[in-house]
Amino acid sequence: MDKTVRKVRNQDSNPCIEESDASQKCLGAYNYDSRMCSAYFQRYKSCRKYWHSIMQQRRRDGVRPDMPTAAERQEMLAAIGVKPY
Repeated sequence: MDKTVRKVRNQDSNPCIEESDASQKCLGAYNYDSRMCSAYFQRYKSCRKYWHSIMQQRRRDGVRPDMPTAAERQEMLAAIGVKPY
């Protein structure tokens, strides 16, 4: 696996792997007709937007690493109760 693929598939650096996989699976199921998968794409975009805002806030606050680890993200989502996106 090349370096870029490993980074994209890394749970600690990419919080939206689940949403990405769901959109790719939808595309495969509907013969790559993107109109049929717009809800999946929107969910992925919302996920990226949410975690990007978290990353920016942590950067402003001086918290390292900028992106919470997978375990931290699970705790944050558990505290909220549902996914906010």
